[in-house]
Amino acid sequence: MPAAPHPLVLRGREALQRGDMRAVEAAAEERLKTAGRDVNALELRFIVQQKRGQFGQAARTLDTVIGIDQKADWAYNELVQLFMVHGKPEDAEKVARAALRANPRNAHAHNLFGTILSEMNNLPAGEWHFRSALELSGPHASVLMNLGLNLMKQGRVDEADAAFARAHELAPQDMKTLAYWSTLHEGRGNLKRAGELLDQAEAASSPADINLLRATHLARIGQPREALAILDAAGTLAGEAHLARGRLHDRMGDYGAAWQDFVTGKAKLLKENPGTEYRADAVESLFDRCKGFFTREYVNLLPQAKPRPDTAQPIFIMGFPRSGTTLVEQILCSHPAVAAGGELPFVADMSKLAGGIFPGAERFPENLAHSWMADYHYTATLFRDYYLARAEQYGLLKSGTRYFTDKMPFNEIYLPLIRMAFPHAKIVRVVRHPLDVCVSMLSNNMTHGFHCGYRIEDISNHLAAVHDLVAHYGQELGLNELVLRYETLVADQEAQTRKLLDYLELPFDPACLRFHENRRYAPTPSYAQVTEKLNDRSIGRYRHYAKQLEPYLPRLQKMLAAYGYEPSR
Repeated sequence: MPAAPHPLVLRGREALQRGDMRAVEAAAEERLKTAGRDVNALELRFIVQQKRGQFGQAARTLDTVIGIDQKADWAYNELVQLFMVHGKPEDAEKVARAALRANPRNAHAHNLFGTILSEMNNLPAGEWHFRSALELSGPHASVLMNLGLNLMKQGRVDEADAAFARAHELAPQDMKTLAYWSTLHEGRGNLKRAGELLDQAEAASSPADINLLRATHLARIGQPREALAILDAAGTLAGEAHLARGRLHDRMGDYGAAWQDFVTGKAKLLKENPGTEYRADAVESLFDRCKGFFTREYVNLLPQAKPRPDTAQPIFIMGFPRSGTTLVEQILCSHPAVAAGGELPFVADMSKLAGGIFPGAERFPENLAHSWMADYHYTATLFRDYYLARAEQYGLLKSGTRYFTDKMPFNEIYLPLIRMAFPHAKIVRVVRHPLDVCVSMLSNNMTHGFHCGYRIEDISNHLAAVHDLVAHYGQELGLNELVLRYETLVADQEAQTRKLLDYLELPFDPACLRFHENRRYAPTPSYAQVTEKLNDRSIGRYRHYAKQLEPYLPRLQKMLAAYGYEPSR
């Protein structure tokens, strides 16, 4: 039996109920003077520190509690949430793992870890932990909502719909559940149902709480002026809302206001997400080391895995964010032989896997030199099987499908690893006018590419740097890839679609021309566009921002010339 709380702790708890934080602190600190390991008193200290926004001190108090009692579930859970709120996902992940090692039946830790994994795009693993939380604690609205959001991102929209419905049944007034549920139906094109759910969300909260969702919905149903009026009347906007308003200004031809909202929105998002600054020096160092190591001489020494004809194979759809990769994926997964994988993190993970295989302190890519030696020739096979095992976990190795897609942005950085694991891989490179890509990346909340998307100077720098690296790989690796030009695909959809299917050795299927009828939910900023017929509305959008883009043209000039684009065209 645990000992009864000390009278000072009881006094502190009574003060907490009254909201007297000074009295709470006084009682806790008086007790800790003579009993520094009293977990109940430490909990009161933590509550005071948390209320005051003393993040570092609160974290240290929780660490102390865990050091005293490794079964203190509440301390682990609070510490995970503290790190998540303050933009420290790696620390949150470490503590969540420790919590589940200490007590695998900690249902709240399963829910938190499921959230962390989902945000890392490890969706099947996140789903497993959400379901574990439900199994351990019974149905809870918040866990069911998290499960629904996870399933929605996986494209399993019917299951997501059921999870949201059950969460709503348990907590009818929960605005977040209604908001996510509305987003699901909006993404599926069921705009009427999305609007009904938004009305319920507004009734459960207030119009101000759903301003952004309401504006998005109005824009989708062809009422951009009404959408803009809502955001203009909202007063202070968060970063995401500034981007939404900027896109509305762009749609209505007010390009100066649009650019200002894009820049302001991204500055706010950067401030809202500490630790996400783009580090150009780190990117330059990594890319220079990749160019120095991955020469033809060294590449030819790297082992290559044998093909696995017994299972579905990846199609790597490469291209910068907002270049048309989601469109190409939607076209391909409309074919019965292709499953949609989305943005899979497996390739980048292979570079981390290498760090645990080889002896010595070398970093990637230099540590791959160990694979030249006979006792590490198996590395390529290990990469292949690791990738396919993860794909199986995602449910992508289904019988009856020949391929699945992988469109993770900037996978091209790791092309040599792909060549080791899948020497004959099908690689589809989508290119689009770089200035259009820059504008689109700035106008949407993008987290890929070492956090390059927050500032136009970082976007242009990163695109140019990746282009230079890929050009180097093209000379040294001898890639067998298909290059699809976005503008040409829009202008001649059928011919380019046939060209794409021919490259993949797949028979033509008319469903690929009707990709917009595919009921799959694409969890990217392009979700709305791929539910529409192909159009050229976004081609040449950069011309409206020629003045703002002019300072960045020199950095992009080499890339523009290589792709045959001209700034004035």
